[in-house]
Amino acid sequence: MHAIQLTHTPPATQPPPAASAPPLPAALVLLLATGAGLAVASIYYSQPMLGVLGAEIGASDRALGLVPTLTQLGYALGILLLAPLGDRYDRRRIILAKAALLAAALLLGGAAHAIGTLLVASLVTGLAATLAQDIVPAAATLAPEAHRGKVVGTVMTGLLLGILLSRVISGFVAENFGWRAVFVAAAASIALLGAAMWRSLPRFKPTTQLSYAALLGSLAELWKRHGALRRATLAQGLLSVGFSAFWSTLAVMLHGAPFHLGSAVAGAFGLAGAAGAVAAPLAGRIADRSGPERVTRMGAALSFVAFAAMALSPMLSAHGRLWLLGASAVAFDLGIQAALVAHQTIVYGIEPGARSRVNAVLVVGMFVGMAAGAALGSVLFARWGWLAVTALASSAAASALLVRLWPATRPSPSA
Repeated sequence: MHAIQLTHTPPATQPPPAASAPPLPAALVLLLATGAGLAVASIYYSQPMLGVLGAEIGASDRALGLVPTLTQLGYALGILLLAPLGDRYDRRRIILAKAALLAAALLLGGAAHAIGTLLVASLVTGLAATLAQDIVPAAATLAPEAHRGKVVGTVMTGLLLGILLSRVISGFVAENFGWRAVFVAAAASIALLGAAMWRSLPRFKPTTQLSYAALLGSLAELWKRHGALRRATLAQGLLSVGFSAFWSTLAVMLHGAPFHLGSAVAGAFGLAGAAGAVAAPLAGRIADRSGPERVTRMGAALSFVAFAAMALSPMLSAHGRLWLLGASAVAFDLGIQAALVAHQTIVYGIEPGARSRVNAVLVVGMFVGMAAGAALGSVLFARWGWLAVTALASSAAASALLVRLWPATRPSPSA
């Protein structure tokens, strides 16, 4: 822990960053990146384990679908209701409080013996996992202006790696040590993270004295005022429906006939997330050169093709289906992450003084879409099977493409 300590004195309020200030210590940047990754990973640990988990606690496929649904919904609610507090109170205290709550929720999930307890733990996990969305602005605040882009980029890489590795790690651990071990290990990692943050983070001075109600009200005003924000949120939310429907039902589908595969294989599909990590900087460069609108359309179109291709599954052998699933997962993940980077470019240009809040609106839309995708996907899979999930994902991606192709009411360079 001492290697990541900034000072041997108690944390003090951070000074205003200056362009000439030295860069942040590499150990602190690494801690922030690791923290963002571990926090966001908590949302996805359960997905590869649903088949094994459901069999042990006696839950139906439809009930299991509520686990990722409530986790995603909790995350969306946390962004909406808790993220604005970072402007009003010391962000360090918020980070530490959320870390404690997240560790407790993960332990509750690991101790669950009934679906009801697991659902409560899933909702609280989603709420507290918004810790990741407090760490990113903390990094931007601490970083000197001359190094801010590099620091924030490093932290976002950690966040993407958390999404990428979470399913792989949880699938492997569940296969070899049981699904409860995943939750216990995750809780321990968050507890250690909280201790490191307590020792290393300085205090943050609030940037506004607005009341909590006024902070929330400003989100609605931004939504009403900017059509580009509404379009970006709607399109990314629709893409998230397909993304979540796939991942929330994949483990249950692979657990049954004709595959009969365990959680480790389901988790290994998470390696497709590497495509998203590659797509992020590439999409940013294309958006800078050709405009973000083109990237949003390319991302939505690629996602639609990838989801629609999965309808070919009945024509293939079991081995061929697995290859198709893997290729489709790589393609749609690349498309969805590219669209996200382009949508962030659009909304950040809307109102520079409210970037945290417009980002909160965009992220809420994403996770509402993920919650809806998890819920609809589980119902469709239980009633009509995998092809119904494929139809849902394809329709959602096609709708997102239509949103981006539809002319804006008030065209602007960024919309």
